[in-house]
Amino acid sequence: MLRGSPYSAEILSPKTSIVWALEFARFLAVAAGADPHDAIQIMRAIAYAALEILLQIMSDIVIEIRNLSKRVTDAIGTLTILDDITFSIEAGEAVAIVGASGSGKSTLLGLIAGLDRPSGGSITLAGVGLDELDEDGRASLRAQKIGFVFQSFQLLQHLNALENVMLPLELQSSGNAAVRAQAMLTRVGLSERLRHYPKTLSGGEQQRVALARAFVTEPALLLADEPTGSLDAQTGQGIMDLMFELHRNRGSTLLLVTHDPEIAARCQRRIVLSGGRMVVPS
Repeated sequence: MLRGSPYSAEILSPKTSIVWALEFARFLAVAAGADPHDAIQIMRAIAYAALEILLQIMSDIVIEIRNLSKRVTDAIGTLTILDDITFSIEAGEAVAIVGASGSGKSTLLGLIAGLDRPSGGSITLAGVGLDELDEDGRASLRAQKIGFVFQSFQLLQHLNALENVMLPLELQSSGNAAVRAQAMLTRVGLSERLRHYPKTLSGGEQQRVALARAFVTEPALLLADEPTGSLDAQTGQGIMDLMFELHRNRGSTLLLVTHDPEIAARCQRRIVLSGGRMVVPS
């Protein structure tokens, strides 16, 4: 028969905890009409079920930021760019980082991508702490888990559209790189521009190549820094339609920096920065 609640000293004892777990398992066995001797098997089943639930909860968190800060020091003094930023993002979410110019949006995105190191706090991506990785480790994580879309496209000028999109696949040593890159460029409407170099493509076409490059590896996380900032309104609208469509179809997590309230409104939620700190959205 189960006793009353244990004293605090008993709770701290691993031996007592095991005894209590066994007593509870025997109680469940009797209640279920099973043999009390099956208590260990029941306890093991409970433990496995609890662990599976815990792992499922943990796996749903793609980005976890805790007390993040970024400061830079020069001859004038120390400038705080980000201060005590804490949030998490679940798999499949679309989240916008918004705020005035200079609020730290792009700095935050760069830290999450592992392109820079924070002054304090922690960043965990897909269960991996960035502070545990050296520069090569962070580059490897980016190659495996992250797609990045820059405002300025960042295409390699000496590579044509197909070669630019093939590059991340080749860095992963993935097979059929050319076939997969061509399929993705076709998906973004550039099947007739495969052999064209960036300088011969319009701004919208270059951004579509950048999107294809970001999505071709089917990353768990897509980061985008003002992806329409260099485009006219009509072209930018088309790019955002395409980005959200790819996000939905691929099931990736989308985190984007934008100053456009209409783009932010298309996301499930917003992270608002002001003066390097998070504020509650209005």
